[in-house]
Amino acid sequence: MSAYEQLMAFSHTTEALGQVAGRLGWDQEALMPQGAAPQRAEEMAAMESVLHARRTDPKVGAWLAEIDPAQLDDVGRAQLRHIKKSFERTSKVPADLAAEIAKVTSRAQGIWAQARSDEDVAAFLPTLKEVVGLKRQEGQALAAGGDVYDAMIDDYEPEMTAAEIAAMFDAMRPRLVALRAAVLAAEAPAKLSGTFVSDKQMALTAKLAKSFGYDFDHGRIDCVTHPFCSGSGLDVRITTRTSESDPFNCFYSTIHEVGHAAYEQGIHRDYLLTPIGHGVSMGVHESQSRIYENQLGRGRAYTGWLYEQMKAEFGDFGIADAEAFYGTVNRVNDGYIRTEADEVQYNLHIMLRFDLERALMLGDLAVDDLEAAWNDRFAADFGYAVDKPSNGVLQDVHWSVGLFGYFPTYSLGNVYAGCLNEALRKAVPDLDAQLAQGDTSAATGWLRENLQQHGGLREPAATIAHATGMAPSGEPLLAYLEEKFGDIYKL
Repeated sequence: MSAYEQLMAFSHTTEALGQVAGRLGWDQEALMPQGAAPQRAEEMAAMESVLHARRTDPKVGAWLAEIDPAQLDDVGRAQLRHIKKSFERTSKVPADLAAEIAKVTSRAQGIWAQARSDEDVAAFLPTLKEVVGLKRQEGQALAAGGDVYDAMIDDYEPEMTAAEIAAMFDAMRPRLVALRAAVLAAEAPAKLSGTFVSDKQMALTAKLAKSFGYDFDHGRIDCVTHPFCSGSGLDVRITTRTSESDPFNCFYSTIHEVGHAAYEQGIHRDYLLTPIGHGVSMGVHESQSRIYENQLGRGRAYTGWLYEQMKAEFGDFGIADAEAFYGTVNRVNDGYIRTEADEVQYNLHIMLRFDLERALMLGDLAVDDLEAAWNDRFAADFGYAVDKPSNGVLQDVHWSVGLFGYFPTYSLGNVYAGCLNEALRKAVPDLDAQLAQGDTSAATGWLRENLQQHGGLREPAATIAHATGMAPSGEPLLAYLEEKFGDIYKL
């Protein structure tokens, strides 16, 4: 075999083992008994040690040195780009540090969940200090004298820097704040009330997943504390949660995770278990979940269809008609929880987390001061105080599992989704007529053809530019939000 063929065969096994490690994480959240947490931490650390050794194996370096990229096609060069980056980055992190991070973050996840349940920040802080300390060490190793937080962002959004994100957020914030103020000063649509049985929610949420093309032959839905998507290729699993007073939480969490799953299920089968056989970045991944959830799932056309489905499942639930229901689905509410935030306010939640975690990683904010910093910033941005830790600093799982640099990709996903929506509407001018029948196939087909099937073939910004014909910009998202909510709230 050629050096390239040997490298790809080796990489194939590494990718397969990575999927096994991911399945351990899914099981920990969805099915694992609570008492198994200490053993699972050891298992995760062992898997990370194996993966780290493979990703830094000297044979990989030798094969990379032997291969001439000019002799490869575009797919081969993309595979090589991902393998080389992984090899160089992973080689900078000592194996014992990688294993310790895997062990501590696996244990931290359970400690965070218990602290969140008990509303006890103090119980989590010692563990969070461990995680932050270890991630700083990793960031310093990766940055090699550069910006530690930039090195962390690069794990989730290649070619993006904290300075670029900060500039984007600074440009977006004034219009978001102005829109929020105008909306909250206007008359609000009706609020959903009543009791919606969990079993019926799950029955309907499976129907919604199917309506967006989720392939149950290669996936499943389970209930967890914090919804997520796991896996790629032929095994892509999603999770959701229910609240009997808020079925939208279940429905739109599901549609959101289906967006992630559709990206993974839609990647060309030729790329299965290769470095380009999964989403290219978390920002691009989030663009799929956000366009499914918001521009499609919360649009007037699709909510008209959803209204009829809810009436069939729950009977009369107090909303007069489909137009009123559209307003209810998109009602802007005061609230604490990022995952439940409306489109107008969502990015403000991300900006808060971005600034705090950047300060943590740069050593400008101590872990002991994190709760106070969170509460102060939340009061300044949203105008009211955090009432309990589970609605504040303990609400997200991300920091417990070491995902520093991840949060800003949520807003990047919104920006990318705005660009994709603009291009999609031009390409499929009768889209709303189809969505009104619960038929998303034209939209999901366009996304699969223009973005999803390509996986990691291109870098993130180039992926969006290829699909839309334009460089990523925040303008389409802001214009969409101002038009949509200006209409709903009669601004």
